Amino acid sequence: MTTLPTTTLGASGIRVGTQGLGCMGMSEFYGAADLTESRATLDRALELGVTLFDTADAYGSGHNEEFLSEFVRANRDRVVLATKFAIVRKAEDPAYRGIDNSPAYIRSAVDASLRRLGIDTIDLYYMHRRDPAVPLEESVGAMAELVAQGKIRAIGLSEVTGAELRAAHAVHPIAALQSEWSLFSRDVEHSAVPVAAELGVTFVPYSPLGRGFLTGSWSSASELTDNDYRRNQPRFSGDNAAHNAELLAPLQAIAEAHGGTVAQVALAWVHAQAKRHALSVVPIPGTRRRTRLDDNVAAATIELTTEDLATLEPIADQVAGNRYPDMSFTSVGRE
Repeated sequence: MTTLPTTTLGASGIRVGTQGLGCMGMSEFYGAADLTESRATLDRALELGVTLFDTADAYGSGHNEEFLSEFVRANRDRVVLATKFAIVRKAEDPAYRGIDNSPAYIRSAVDASLRRLGIDTIDLYYMHRRDPAVPLEESVGAMAELVAQGKIRAIGLSEVTGAELRAAHAVHPIAALQSEWSLFSRDVEHSAVPVAAELGVTFVPYSPLGRGFLTGSWSSASELTDNDYRRNQPRFSGDNAAHNAELLAPLQAIAEAHGGTVAQVALAWVHAQAKRHALSVVPIPGTRRRTRLDDNVAAATIELTTEDLATLEPIADQVAGNRYPDMSFTSVGRE
C-alpha cells in the first residue's frame, strides 16, 4: 500500500500528506452524487495517508461542508480541513456567481462554515476568488484577525497573481496558494509559482487531472451527463475536445512504459514540479470512488524520467480552448 510522504503548509507548521483530496464533486458539478461511496472514499483516503481534505462554502451551497462534517469530527486529530469563502451564490439563480472579499462578509462566512462543519477551528481558510475592488490588505487583515481569534489556523489564497501573493504575505504569512495547475494549464508558472517558491508558500494545484480529461476516460463533454458543468467548458467540447484528446498520446506511451495509467502520468508530472520549481506542491485531485483514489495516490511515487518530462513539456502550449467560459473569474487577466 502506498504511503504518502508529508510536507508542511508554508510556515504554518501544519503537516499534510503530499497529495490531498478535492471533495467538491461529492456534492455537485460532476453529475449524480453517491454519498455512501463518497464517505467510503474519505475513509480510504485517510488509510492511504491523505490528510488534506478540500471543500468550500460554495460547493453545493454549503452541502459539501455539511456532508464532510461527520467525517471530519470523527477524525479531527488526523484531518486537515481546508475550506473557502468569497464565491456568492443565489438559490433562485443556480448559474449566478458573485465575489465578496469584504471583511464583514469574511467574518460572517467563517462562522457559517464552522457551524456547518461542526468544528471550532478551520485548519486552512482560503479566499476562493479575488475581488480587485476590495483592497487585499483589508481582506487578508480580516483573515489575520480570524487566526488571532482561533477560528482558523492558517490562511490560503486561490487564483491570485504573484504580485497579489506578495502583497498578501506582507500582511500575514500565507500558508498555501491554490490555483489550477496541470499539463493542460500552466499559466501560474508566469508569476504565482516563482513568488510562492520565493516566499515558502505551498502550492496546492486544483484540477491537476484537467477535470478528468487527463485520465483519458472520456474525450468529449458530449459523453457526460446533462447536469455536468464540464459540458460548458470550451476545451472539452467540439473541435477543441477532439484536438485536445490527441494530446494524450504521449501520456499513454509513458504510462505503458511505467506500467501505470494516463491519469498517474498526469499527476506524477504535477508532483515533479515540486523539484523543478523548488517548492512544496500538494495537488488535490477530486474523486468520489475508492478505485480512482488508489490510482491517484499511487501516482505520488511514480518518478518520471528526464526524457518523460521533456516529452510532456510542449503539451500545454498546444491545448485548444480556455479552461473557463469566462476567464475573468481567474487570475489570468490580472497578470
